[in-house]
Amino acid sequence: MKYPLHRILTYLLAGGLLLYLGRPLLVPLSFGLFISLLLYPLCEWMERRGLGRTAAIALGLFSLLIPLTLLGYLLVSQLLSLGSLWPDMKEKLVVAATDLGEYVDQSLQISRSQRQQWIRQGVESSAGDFFRFLQSTLSASVSSLVFLILVPIYSFLILLYRGRLVRAVEMLVAADWRPKVRPILRLSIRSFFEFIKGMLLVYLIVGLLNSIGLLLLGIPHALLFGFIASILTFIPYVGIMIAALPPIAVSWITYNSIAYPLGVVAIYAVVQYFEANLIFPWAVGRRVNLNTLSTIVSIVLGGIVWGGAGMILFIPFVAIAKLIAEQVEGAEALVLLLGDDEEAPLPKQQPE
Repeated sequence: MKYPLHRILTYLLAGGLLLYLGRPLLVPLSFGLFISLLLYPLCEWMERRGLGRTAAIALGLFSLLIPLTLLGYLLVSQLLSLGSLWPDMKEKLVVAATDLGEYVDQSLQISRSQRQQWIRQGVESSAGDFFRFLQSTLSASVSSLVFLILVPIYSFLILLYRGRLVRAVEMLVAADWRPKVRPILRLSIRSFFEFIKGMLLVYLIVGLLNSIGLLLLGIPHALLFGFIASILTFIPYVGIMIAALPPIAVSWITYNSIAYPLGVVAIYAVVQYFEANLIFPWAVGRRVNLNTLSTIVSIVLGGIVWGGAGMILFIPFVAIAKLIAEQVEGAEALVLLLGDDEEAPLPKQQPE
């Protein structure tokens, strides 16, 4: 079965449009699918030992809930530790604001009453922005809650109905593709496991780099702060900001200088840059047999289509697409572009 290149590109374009328009449904469904792939070997092992399918799936989801609970505990502990430092930080902020106000008064020849009037006008004009921000935050919180409810439900149902789902796919594809469905599925599961191992390696490297930077800066509890920041990078954008707050506060209180908090920000920014552009593509891409270029493009494309979730999900998506392309005659160029093999796959010879 051979497809011309223009037809493959048309399918890719239509698929990209479908992914973008269907992201409210497809993002939680994709997370549910990958969690089911992760739990499938464990559930199958328990079922072979006599446990019912429903009980095996429930135990598998519960086993996954433990590390997620620990991650939530780390997040809450970061916020609580920041709250315990707030009185000292508040005092320093008041002093800094007072010094800044006096400097502005002396430099710009502004009276205290005029400065207070400007502040009052700024507060009034920003009140509407604050309420709009609060409304969007509440909306995002509701969406996140729905997302957290849907993902385990999707995972449970995919694992529960996995047999009929596979048979349905076999019935939908052409007859010459039916023997390939289950091997591709097994390869996809193995590829996803390699993706998880690559992610763990990323967390280890980023944690070490964060800790070394904080140690060189002289920040207390550098090892703890460094690895917590590494783990919280699992939460796109927000995680690293929350993780940076405690070391920023500790450095400011300990050294009473703005240079150290700026140093913490610089360390985290540099490490995050290397993580996104070098460490992640190297550690994850090579484990799922993707080259660095295709890995980076997948991350960027995932961010464009699905935001932070797409930056995580599109790597295994592309790896699975490469596995399927390896079975399609005429898709050798796509396999070459995505893979990390040094030699191009030769097109299959047509029988004379």
